[in-house]
Amino acid sequence: MGHGTGSHRQAYALVVLAAGSYTCLMFVWFSLPAFLSTIIAELDLSSTQAGVLAGAVPLTYIPLALFSGLAVDRVGPGRSLAVGVLIYGVAQIVRSTAGGFPSLLAATLFLGIGATAITFGLPKLVGVLFPPEATGRPSAIYLIGASAGSALVFAVGRPVLGPWLGGWRPLFFWSGVVAVGYGLCWLLVTWRVDIDGRMAATDSFSLKSVVDDLRLVLAHRELRLVVVIGTMYLLLNHGLQGWLPTLLEDRGLSAGLAGQATSLLIGAYVVGVLVVPEFADRFEARRPALMGCGTVAFLGVTGIILGDTGALVVAGIVVTGLGVGGVSPLVRAIPPDLEGIGARLTGTAVGFIFAVGEIGGFFGPMLIGVFHDATGSFVPGLAMLAGGALVVVLAGWGLQRRAE
Repeated sequence: MGHGTGSHRQAYALVVLAAGSYTCLMFVWFSLPAFLSTIIAELDLSSTQAGVLAGAVPLTYIPLALFSGLAVDRVGPGRSLAVGVLIYGVAQIVRSTAGGFPSLLAATLFLGIGATAITFGLPKLVGVLFPPEATGRPSAIYLIGASAGSALVFAVGRPVLGPWLGGWRPLFFWSGVVAVGYGLCWLLVTWRVDIDGRMAATDSFSLKSVVDDLRLVLAHRELRLVVVIGTMYLLLNHGLQGWLPTLLEDRGLSAGLAGQATSLLIGAYVVGVLVVPEFADRFEARRPALMGCGTVAFLGVTGIILGDTGALVVAGIVVTGLGVGGVSPLVRAIPPDLEGIGARLTGTAVGFIFAVGEIGGFFGPMLIGVFHDATGSFVPGLAMLAGGALVVVLAGWGLQRRAE
């Protein structure tokens, strides 16, 4: 990769364009939680079934993340992203026709397959286009792209576009069509610019190279602590984004207000994503930053539990978003820094974090639903999330002690 201003500008332009794959993905992915109360009523779902649906995309990451990471490393980010977008776009169109729980679940699991290509394709794209010490800012670009998609579906998709288009089914259909159109455009750009042709010759798919990499990554003691943090981060993130609108509607807010309150969570999350790693890197304090973010998230969830629909719940939502948002980039930034992992094994290491971590991403939303069916209350599920935040503090402390 040349370092002239033209090529530098082109690299940023490609990342901004590719971030659209994450924006479309999150809009499509979180269109289900945004309309969950309506879909529960129309398809006659139990809270447990609704929780399984809200956790279905993370569920696909558990078996697929490691393989998807290894494949993206070898196929290249250009084609990987295009295939991922086309898969989730088609899945969203299929979801718009679902007649009940089984068909909606099958289409949502299919959507998850496309999602993995985006999660690992974007870090790979940044790795191909930028030198290792300059990956921070382009990574923030696609994380903001992701948050824009989920914020849009809660703030605009649910209260504005849904009623205008005539309900959740037309919204699902048209957002799927837009995604497929975007995927075809990206394929054209990839082909014109030859992104995948810029990759350094990567490791082969030989069994030995794959097994060696996996053995190194799975046995790494500090990385295991990062995996615990990643699991709790995903438990909190998916649990809250999956149920917050329904929980607030349950407390008496209108669907529109509940959606906008959830977009507040995502706005605060973006602030956390942008601010925390900057400070953590400036003071060389990534591990203490993790402990701080876990504490902040715990206080925030406590505020959501105690604050019915008043100012306290708003403060709780914002504070939780800040804490969880701060954890997100740190989980991705720490592995390349670990002795024995480095840049070469980052893809596999992050794949490992997500393969295990999305167990939290699945069980977060699912258990909130199960607890709600059992008790009629959202408090037990929220208490579980608060516990997850405390685990982040403990694991961050463990990392800090190993560093010392």
